[in-house]
Amino acid sequence: MKIIADMHCHTTASTHAYSSVMENVYAAKKAELYALAITDHAENMPSAPGTWYFHNLKVIPRNIDGIYVLRGIEANILNSNGDIDLPLDLQVPLDWVVASIHGVAFEGNHDMDDCTQTWLNIAKNPYVNVIGHSGLPDFKYDYEKVIPEFGKNGKLVEINNSSFKIRQSSAENCKQIALACKKYGVNIIVNSDSHFCTQIGHFDNALKMLEEIDFPEELIINADINRFNSYLEKYTPFFKVQ
Repeated sequence: MKIIADMHCHTTASTHAYSSVMENVYAAKKAELYALAITDHAENMPSAPGTWYFHNLKVIPRNIDGIYVLRGIEANILNSNGDIDLPLDLQVPLDWVVASIHGVAFEGNHDMDDCTQTWLNIAKNPYVNVIGHSGLPDFKYDYEKVIPEFGKNGKLVEINNSSFKIRQSSAENCKQIALACKKYGVNIIVNSDSHFCTQIGHFDNALKMLEEIDFPEELIINADINRFNSYLEKYTPFFKVQ
């Protein structure tokens, strides 16, 4: 299986990442990807860039050396109401929004009922494209209740390759999430969550798990260019594939 787009990566603007936009783009080119989303952390992550950074992403060309580049953000989920740190004035200029829970930014409760409600509220947010690395054991939710709602609302459930390396305690939950997506026919997206350019386009651990559970390729949005472009046309009106 060939993953054709890496839609979650970080640059030096997120100061715990270590590669530039161009280094990530060149890595995407080397990996023979079709598209790349730049998704640096939103403001409630310590040392995240200011909103001016995201406003000025418009200076980055849409196509660099044959790689389609989407201007995105990884927004922090702030509480059980599903509020995210995506300012109103950024909701339109950005192409791509990953919504994730990070312990340093989340002020809600950690029990399953509250986490379930958190994700149910995120499912209703029209600006969110991707449900980011939601397998964290400290924020476990009711997959049977929430996963179908992600599907109904056009959210892509992320299988994050870094969860099998950096967040290894998430691995079993990631598998259970993937099984729920398979059960309910919910689309997923496989991403690297790269914090250094050599990780761009590398999805080996995520793909190994998906192969083990015989996950249907047709539910992987970024495993096919036509399927990927169809999603962009429907859910990212400000990004037009040329």
